[in-house]
Amino acid sequence: MRLVRLTVHVLAEVPERVLAALERDFELVPGPEGAAGLVAIPGIPVDAALLDTAGPELRIVANYAVGLDNVDLDAARERGIVVTNTPDVLTRATAEHALALLLALVRRVAEGDRLIRARKPWRLGPTFMLGHGLEGRTLGVVGAGRIGRELGRLAEALGMRVVLAGRGDPLDEVLAADVVSLHCPFTSETRHLIREETLARMRSDAVLVNTSRGPVVDEDALVRALRAGSIAGAALDVFENEPAVHPGLLELDNVVLTPHLGSATAEAREAMGMLCVEALRAVLLEGRTPPNAV
Repeated sequence: MRLVRLTVHVLAEVPERVLAALERDFELVPGPEGAAGLVAIPGIPVDAALLDTAGPELRIVANYAVGLDNVDLDAARERGIVVTNTPDVLTRATAEHALALLLALVRRVAEGDRLIRARKPWRLGPTFMLGHGLEGRTLGVVGAGRIGRELGRLAEALGMRVVLAGRGDPLDEVLAADVVSLHCPFTSETRHLIREETLARMRSDAVLVNTSRGPVVDEDALVRALRAGSIAGAALDVFENEPAVHPGLLELDNVVLTPHLGSATAEAREAMGMLCVEALRAVLLEGRTPPNAV
C-alpha cells in the first residue's frame, strides 16, 4: 500500500539539488491550501491571510533567508506554526557581495563599464576616472552580526580599520567612517535608520553600502543627500519598495545597484535550501524542533 506523503508548497523556484531533496520526502503542491509545510522567500509576505489559506494542517514555514521581515511571526506563533531561517551558510557570500559593491563604487567599476558600453570616447591619462583605495580608511559596520563581522574581517585584510555599532563602538563613530555598511535586521526600530538626520552625520566624502534590507534606508533622503554632495556615493543591493527602485537613484553615476544578490552564489543558495529541507524533515517527519527555529 502506498503511504500518503505530507504536502509542502514552495513559493519560488529552488536549486535542482534542493528540489530533488524535497521531492524525495514530500509531495510538492502548487498552492498553500492544506499544506503541512511552506518554503517561503523574501519579497512574498507570509501573513495571517496566507497562513489561514494554508489551514490548520500547516505546521512549519521554512524561510529561505536569514531575515524574517517577510513572515508575520506573531500570526505564526498564534497558530502554533514553527518558523525557521537559514543562518550561517550565507554569511561569507553576503559579506563578499558587500565588499564587491564597495569596490565597484570607490574604484568606479560600474561607471567605467557604463562608459564603455555607451561607446563614449575615452583616453587613458593620469587623471582619468580616478577612484579611491581602501587601505588606511575606516569601515563603519551597522549591525555586528555574522555578516557584519565577516565583512570587517575581509576589510581588515585590505588594510581598513573597522568600527562596529553594537559591539562597543557608538553609532556616531560608525557614521563618521569613510564607509558605512548596513547589516542590521529590518525591524520597526531600524526602519529608516538611515534618514536625513543620520545622513547629515556622515562625512561628505563617505559612501554608504546596504546589503541588509531596503527600508532601513529612507531612499528619498538618500537621493537628496547624493544630489547635494552631502555624501559621496552609495552601493545598494536592496531597496525600500523592492523590486521597484527609486528613479532618482537610477540617474546618479555615484551609485551602484544590484538586484538583491547578497547571498546569490550557487553554493550559498543550495546550502540555504538544504537547511529548509532539514527543518521540514525535523518538524514534519521527526516531530522535533530544528536548531534554526526562530
